[in-house]
Amino acid sequence: MYPFKFEPLLKQTLWGGDKIIPFKHLNESLERVGESWEISGVDDNESVVADGPDKGLTLTQLVRRHREELVGEDNYSAFGEKFPLLIKFIDAKQDLSIQVHPDDVLAKRRHNSFGKTEMWYVVDADKNAKLRSGFSHEIDATEYKERVKNNTITDVLQEYEIHPGDVFFLPAGRVHSIGAGSFIAEIQQTSDITYRIYDFNRKDANGQTRELHTELAKDAINYEVLNDYRTKYDRVKDEPVELVACPYFTTSVYDLTEEVTCDYSDLDSFVILICVEGSCNLIDNEGNKVSLQAGETILYPALTEEITIMPSEEGVKILETYV
Repeated sequence: MYPFKFEPLLKQTLWGGDKIIPFKHLNESLERVGESWEISGVDDNESVVADGPDKGLTLTQLVRRHREELVGEDNYSAFGEKFPLLIKFIDAKQDLSIQVHPDDVLAKRRHNSFGKTEMWYVVDADKNAKLRSGFSHEIDATEYKERVKNNTITDVLQEYEIHPGDVFFLPAGRVHSIGAGSFIAEIQQTSDITYRIYDFNRKDANGQTRELHTELAKDAINYEVLNDYRTKYDRVKDEPVELVACPYFTTSVYDLTEEVTCDYSDLDSFVILICVEGSCNLIDNEGNKVSLQAGETILYPALTEEITIMPSEEGVKILETYV
């Protein structure tokens, strides 16, 4: 089997910016593009194969055709034809809403859906760009509701100035918000369920405020307080560095100036490579050779045993993720 690239799903949003289209080298004139869904199996928002013998197939159709050979035996047994990960680029020109996502149990009961655990990798950030993740001190559900009502919920959230390469892991239940000037790669469970807690009393083009989900969010929030919500890692070159390992995905970063060969012969999963900087050529054990540049994402089937990454002279930075 060969590796798959997909047509991006571009999402115009109230808070979107102008960075995604040039970053992905697209010939588009859309404004306020807040998200590019790179690989998605979300209902009514499925990725479509961009080229090759399976061109035009949706991601679900691709899984249906190739089954375990594409996603791996354990993944196919667990998820069937539903692809388990959603990959995005996010460009925030304005602050996103304060929000939270339900876990698997709550999402299944309320929406018949997966929960939404996710991670952020900061691709780029404007000067003084910030994001919010987790509580700065302990509150309970009663105080939460009161703070939403009196517009002080941001006072009890931890805020971080961000820079390229910063990583945040966001288990379901953690209150968070992406701030203005943030450009992020997001890896998450396949879910589009978001409970909007606070939206800065912002109005849309019709002068309407957006719906808040105060009650739904109340029972989804994990109210624990941590000392630090950032994910720390050693920034070394020319070898994989693991960023996040959780039940839903494992993600590493490769910051390469030299050729590296990745051995997946013992891995029972597809592998997704997300290029966040530079460019490279990739060749797998079956001889499939493809190029990858910043803004592109590629899916390798579970049958792939080996991938050699050959960076360009400028180097390449890649996120690798699998289940």
